[in-house]
Amino acid sequence: MSRVVRNSKFRHAYGKSAKKTDWYDNIRVTRSSADGHYCDANPKFLAVALDASGGGAFVVLPIDQVGRVDTANQAVVNGHKGPVLDIAFNPFNDNVVASSSEDCTAKIWFIPDGGLEETKTEAEVTLLGHQRRVTHVRWHPTANNVLLTIGGDYAILVWNISSGEIITNINCHTELIFSACFNYDGSLLATTCKDKIIRVIDPRSGDVIKEGKGHDGAKPQFVVFADGHNLLFTVGFSRRSDRQFAVWKQDNLEKPLELQNIDVSNGVLFPYYDYDTSIMYLAGKGDGNIRYFEIIDEPPYCYYLNEFKTPDPQRGLGRMPKRGVDVKSCEIFRFYKLHARGAVEPISIIVPRKSELFQDDLYPDTKGDEPSLKVEEWIAGKNVPPKLISLKHGYNPNQKQQQQIKLSPKVSVKKKESVENDVIINEEVVSMPLSSDTAADNDDLIKEIQHLKLQIQNQEDRITKLEEQAKAIVEAQ
Repeated sequence: MSRVVRNSKFRHAYGKSAKKTDWYDNIRVTRSSADGHYCDANPKFLAVALDASGGGAFVVLPIDQVGRVDTANQAVVNGHKGPVLDIAFNPFNDNVVASSSEDCTAKIWFIPDGGLEETKTEAEVTLLGHQRRVTHVRWHPTANNVLLTIGGDYAILVWNISSGEIITNINCHTELIFSACFNYDGSLLATTCKDKIIRVIDPRSGDVIKEGKGHDGAKPQFVVFADGHNLLFTVGFSRRSDRQFAVWKQDNLEKPLELQNIDVSNGVLFPYYDYDTSIMYLAGKGDGNIRYFEIIDEPPYCYYLNEFKTPDPQRGLGRMPKRGVDVKSCEIFRFYKLHARGAVEPISIIVPRKSELFQDDLYPDTKGDEPSLKVEEWIAGKNVPPKLISLKHGYNPNQKQQQQIKLSPKVSVKKKESVENDVIINEEVVSMPLSSDTAADNDDLIKEIQHLKLQIQNQEDRITKLEEQAKAIVEAQ
């Protein structure tokens, strides 16, 4: 792969591992072979999928609880019946985390400040809609309470978690979906699939806006938006199984603007894009390398910057939101690397600067913890960029995050007022159903009805699609 030297303020950025005393040790990291990250982080917590017998579990640690974890007494989240495949914290509430599992469900959990005092088995919300394992969960970048799930049933579901209802059932894929990514304001969705097709989709309607052939290799490929440059960035494999990346024009997927081979390793690559710096990080599963590139608006569109190398392979990687990095040390990105031996290693990407003053050019205003839209506004078609905050004086968490939430398919949203059994969720008041045996039975019944209705809808959609394909074949003959 060619190396072109150019002037850039990130040219000398380097990776730095935390001291061993600042690692998280003695964690039974999952042994799942699926292509997930298995880890996520925010300024309050670190979540890691565990190797748990008899079900699926993950641990949520306070971010400052470094050192050896007392596994015998550590409370965990253990509510799935199969291994946990993905974890994602709510960008607008650091106390809320979503998980997906082999058991065909996604679940929403509330984690109190300071962490769990006892093992948690009951989720605030259980999302029943997929007929096979749920491989990924993704939160919407601007709309509150909107979650995307990817299933092994070739479906992508967009949920309103405050009501437990499906907003969109995206059924344009005919094979296993490898990845899905929202763009900066959440108005578009890009996906990659086993059929090697890259698709740009309207997440509200499920319509395919653009599509094109991706990488030639049969192994998984992943896509992210390089927002601000009207580009898509993909990683995958060539026909000879070389690892490679490609840069595409967002509105023209006929052929890549740039295609480069990286190496011949067989581990899948994961892309991590930082909108604030236009830096793309590539981390391979099963190797110890993290490469980073700068994305620009003109050829060759992607410039190599540097590489962080360690001899220990990574089972997965989590990332810290920009509001959680250390601006005093000029840290522009932070990974959490999962080791097979049971440790989590923080890795910082740092731009060396002599001055100790706040570096405005490294830290433009970044995504904050306040949503730009309510779920109803987004469903109605409104698109708004994320609300931004300055890191010049540090990050102050949204105080509303201290409120515990509890959601269910029976909740009702009302105007903000003081009501017994109500809790505030980002300036909305959600009325909680009173707990009783009857209410629990009704919950189970409602969930089963919703699940059966969704199965019927999926079959009807499938029949319609097959009829259209048959009709097209007959007309072609």
